Amino acid sequence: MSDSVSADTIATTGVSPGMAIVVEGIPNLRDVGGWPTDGGRVRTGAVYRSAEFSALAGSAADKFSELGIRAVYDLRTADERAANANVVPQGTEYIVFDILADRPGAGPAQMLQVLSDPAAAEKLLGDGKAVKMFEQSYRQFLSLPSAITGYRQFFTLLAEKEHRPALFHCTTGKDRTGWAAAALLMMLGVGDDDVRADYLLTNDSLVPALQPMVDRFASIGGDPELLAPVIGVREEYLDAARSEMQSRFGDVETYFSKGLGLSSGTIDALRADLVVSA
Repeated sequence: MSDSVSADTIATTGVSPGMAIVVEGIPNLRDVGGWPTDGGRVRTGAVYRSAEFSALAGSAADKFSELGIRAVYDLRTADERAANANVVPQGTEYIVFDILADRPGAGPAQMLQVLSDPAAAEKLLGDGKAVKMFEQSYRQFLSLPSAITGYRQFFTLLAEKEHRPALFHCTTGKDRTGWAAAALLMMLGVGDDDVRADYLLTNDSLVPALQPMVDRFASIGGDPELLAPVIGVREEYLDAARSEMQSRFGDVETYFSKGLGLSSGTIDALRADLVVSA
């Protein structure tokens, strides 16, 4: 567990917030629930997040099925989906919301190319460009028409009980997925420190899983240091998105209602179903 998850939080809720779930072939899989809200906590066993799971097979697939996932929401681009197609259990609803359709060259969508091409990595990420690129991408989660449409549709379906338990993901489950999780937790009333803690848990869950990719990158002549801002998450990325949200909409409530165009009924349903008594 990350040091950023406080002992007070665990003591208050009685559960480990952002609980990691180990299933071979699904990196960065964890429950979004468990975090305290004002007088309650986020429901567990209802919403999950992860990286892509094209390698899911055998007993791992059986274990994943035990979660009872009814709907999988894929936030990746067409190229990402073509390169690594999900293996979804039979009977599971599978829906694509291409968050970066209007900017497929954004940093989060170029992970596969970067990891396989040291020259491309140097050009794209060198001289501090990686951090700036990801900060820009996070701001675009609040402005790209495809992002606004995708997140609106995602939260609309998530508010409907028949689509839960649900899992949402992108390629590594850290950026497009990270903002979706952070926005949801903020809207449900989770405190700023815990929203940040949940976001940073990706560094515990994902970075070790990606180490073999980093090693392969080094073996073909790449500089592993170039990947440091790419394979994990940084507070400044989340801060960039939150700053964009505040400058455009003022607060998370207005982001959901006016930015994403969600009805009060949808927002109320999310809160009523996903927040339980502490």
